[in-house]
Amino acid sequence: MQWEDRIGRRLKPRDLHVFLAVVETGNMAKAADRLAISRPVVSKTIADLEHVLGVRLLDRSAKGVEPTLYGRALLRRSLSVFDELKQSVREIEHLSNPSAGEIRIGCTETISAGLVAVAVDQLVRRHPRWVFHMQLANAAVHLELLRSRTCEVVVGRPELSDQMQDVDTERLFYEKLLLVVGPHSKWHGRRKVALSDLVDEPWIQARLEAEPGGPAFEAFRAARLRLPRATIFSDSLNLRYNLLETGPFITMIPESTWRLGPKRTSLKVLPIDMPRWNQTTSISVLKGRTLSPMTEAFIGAVRDASRAITDSGAKHRDEPDRTRRAS
Repeated sequence: MQWEDRIGRRLKPRDLHVFLAVVETGNMAKAADRLAISRPVVSKTIADLEHVLGVRLLDRSAKGVEPTLYGRALLRRSLSVFDELKQSVREIEHLSNPSAGEIRIGCTETISAGLVAVAVDQLVRRHPRWVFHMQLANAAVHLELLRSRTCEVVVGRPELSDQMQDVDTERLFYEKLLLVVGPHSKWHGRRKVALSDLVDEPWIQARLEAEPGGPAFEAFRAARLRLPRATIFSDSLNLRYNLLETGPFITMIPESTWRLGPKRTSLKVLPIDMPRWNQTTSISVLKGRTLSPMTEAFIGAVRDASRAITDSGAKHRDEPDRTRRAS
């Protein structure tokens, strides 16, 4: 059967919208409530979809419904369809009124406090009516933010692997971490400090920093020292800053966050050279996804902001791959 006869004339965006609601809620009745339609209408729509496509899309059970192999395939493509429609509407709105627009950005808290904040500040000054939706999340969920179309662009330190074949990544620079203490630390203001002096001090660490391959792990291993026992594990930059102000802690702050973020004169960087992160700070977008003009402008602003780090010598001895993503 030809596309026009089997699919083109019978498959409607409304049907896909109902299907998405059923998958998201996991329940026909809940989907009907969300869409403000009757449950029989939802059931008939799903049945019609399965008839048109010739496969079962949902497995039914007493607990609800979940997509089959075929349903998951339709789900992925349906998300793409509606995402492209949304992006088209946003682009039309931007073309009709360039002063307005929206963008959804994913990043970690430390990157948002430095690199991303500088980029957003530049854009807000030029386009005060643009709206920025920030999704703060750890690197482990960044790919999902892109694949679920929750965010159009992510700025982070992804671990490049075969699982990223659907993602375009532009490398910016290799991050260096700085050892930072507050006014209540006995090392505050010291001109001579060795890494061996800090092993038994109270540390605040992000877990990735202390894992094998992380900067803290590599620095202490290179010095043939045992890894210090962290008093507090946290990815929260605000928590670290607050505890440094009130206690004798030591923590590591990314150089880009320290240099590009607000100045904190009460905190001091210790004169100890730490290795750079072996994963680059990068810009990632979903491959093949149409980027809005606002997203393109944001990516350009992030590149500009990153030059403050790379031009100052915070660049790995190997030149990062700055090749433009395939359009």
